[in-house]
Amino acid sequence: MIVKPLEVGPLASNCYIVGSEQTQEGIIIDPGADAPVILKKVKELKLDIKYIVLTHGHFDHIGALSEVKEATAAAVAIHEADADSLGDSAFAATQWGLHCPEPPSPDRLLKGGDSLDISELHFLVLHTPGHTPGGICLYGEGVVFSGDTLFNFGIGRYDLPGGDYTLLMNSLTTKLMVLPDKTKVYPGHGPTSTIGAERRGNPFLTMQSG
Repeated sequence: MIVKPLEVGPLASNCYIVGSEQTQEGIIIDPGADAPVILKKVKELKLDIKYIVLTHGHFDHIGALSEVKEATAAAVAIHEADADSLGDSAFAATQWGLHCPEPPSPDRLLKGGDSLDISELHFLVLHTPGHTPGGICLYGEGVVFSGDTLFNFGIGRYDLPGGDYTLLMNSLTTKLMVLPDKTKVYPGHGPTSTIGAERRGNPFLTMQSG
């Protein structure tokens, strides 16, 4: 499996290009900004992008969506509970003094338990509300793309519109902390981790369990 992380945009969001080494088909997760950088890397990897998957609808994770979709013709997938908020992202960006192009409408609405498959790669959609109502993580092939639900020794914000601390903690404990310790965590911001490291050392989770 090919996994290429890219840090993009002024809020240092992580975009991931994921692909099959067998067929060169791939997906882009959270094209937050810097479309030329993302598209250049896709070209270098010689991937045929089938899906653009959004872990949630915040502007710092979708800022390059319009340009990347136009260039790749890939289907846009987002959880159904965040689909309607996509249209608010451009306005939200202005509140931070930033610009976010109007995003295209999604092509596929996801639900928890859905499967997202790229050739031999199989990912399970985990619905993890709390940061946003429709936040998701993608789990499979020994990794989890955790969006803004789980960070390296941190968790997502829950004080933004649509955030909910109780839901977020429930998502973390019932959807992510039940995964195998060796599962590699690719978060929406910051460095990678593992589920085992977070279970043992994430202060938000150890405080919860204590």
